[in-house]
Amino acid sequence: MLDTVRARLTLWYVSLLAAILVVVIVMIYVLLARALYVRIDDSLQVITQIVRTSLANDLAEGQDVVNAARSTADELASRQHLVAIYDGGGRLLSEAGREDDIVIPLPAVSEIPSDGDARLTTIVEADDLDDRHRLAFRRVVIPPAVEYIVVVGSSLEPVDEELESLRGILSYLVPLSLVVAGIVGWFLAGRSLSPVVAMADRARKIGVESLNARLPVVNPRDELGRLAETFNELLARLQASVEQQRQFMADASHELRTPVTIARTAARVALQQPSRAENEYRETLEIIEHETIRLSRIVDDLFTLTRADAGNYPVRSMPMYLDEVVDDVVRAARVVAATRDVSIKAECVQSAAFTGDEDLIRRLIVNVLDNAIRYSPSGGTVSVALDRGDTYALSVNDQGPGIAADAQSKIFERFYRVDAARTHDGVSDGGAGLGLALARWIANVHGGDIRLAASSRLGSTFVITLSIPA
Repeated sequence: MLDTVRARLTLWYVSLLAAILVVVIVMIYVLLARALYVRIDDSLQVITQIVRTSLANDLAEGQDVVNAARSTADELASRQHLVAIYDGGGRLLSEAGREDDIVIPLPAVSEIPSDGDARLTTIVEADDLDDRHRLAFRRVVIPPAVEYIVVVGSSLEPVDEELESLRGILSYLVPLSLVVAGIVGWFLAGRSLSPVVAMADRARKIGVESLNARLPVVNPRDELGRLAETFNELLARLQASVEQQRQFMADASHELRTPVTIARTAARVALQQPSRAENEYRETLEIIEHETIRLSRIVDDLFTLTRADAGNYPVRSMPMYLDEVVDDVVRAARVVAATRDVSIKAECVQSAAFTGDEDLIRRLIVNVLDNAIRYSPSGGTVSVALDRGDTYALSVNDQGPGIAADAQSKIFERFYRVDAARTHDGVSDGGAGLGLALARWIANVHGGDIRLAASSRLGSTFVITLSIPA
């Protein structure tokens, strides 16, 4: 039964209430009993003083010691109080209000105080152990030299019966209160946890195909409401991730299928005839080689991004000179650019010391530079400049048609291409839309970034920023 949060909350609530009730009731009971007993003691102290005053008055009126004692005892005794008066030697002179079964244990005369508060003691009747009496003993000396021992008593039975009645009431009231508290606590816990039950039922129905569903938010200001909103935010991120993964798989399948299809088609066409001219076979092999290179590049980029997403790509940092890497990449890129009648102009600061993964940095520059060459028109120029300020800034400028404003925020997404065309002919070397995404990851993993600094019909400029080692 205690496996549920509702049961545990109810148990904790009832246990806490029981502890509070016990503490409060014990305190009230002890304070009340103390107050009742103190009130009896105060009344006995007052009566002993009244007895002394009455004896003094009777003696002043000319009565002898015995008559004065008898007159005072008869006058002050009542059903609630007994009065017994002894002479200085402990001989009983008079008493009134004492029941027959009460035996007054008169202490030694020397132990009875003669001034200040009276000596108090409690006795129990021999025949009735539940009937207790409270006694006050005091010696009084009345000028000129008359000494009395005054004993005043009161039954504690009314107070004991009141406290016993109170204990009986509490013995029923406390369990009844705890039962009622348990029922109310069970109900309130159920009401408080009902949003959790609703969220659990809704979450149980959410699957991969229904990630657009959300948990109900009853009160967004309380803890359960914030929990539901947090879970909904998690669902939104999960939905976006799944959709991105689906899109990634679809785009990857398309990009991988295209070069394979082209290569297969070229091979099938070449094999349809028993024999062909050498130049036709060479043309077919060139197409297959071209698409195989493109396929290898896509697979390599996909593999790198997948390992990057998993966080297990080994980044091997080592000292190097960034200007030398840029010069090497530009020198190799000029061969490709020459086939498109595109020239490359490079300006680099000297001795640009840097620490990073040289292969990844080289790949970063190649991707951006290859992108600039691909979109530059015949006869155009690609400018590469490496500057040093607070950081290294490598800018790559082309003279292409520019990037539309609505596409500028998407160019770093995977498989996104500004031309939006997903098919290529047999000789096209269009990219798969992974170059800039991979470039941004490489820049980020080296503590830098890449951004589109400017784009118009006159061309586009990409700027790569990399931190300078301390």
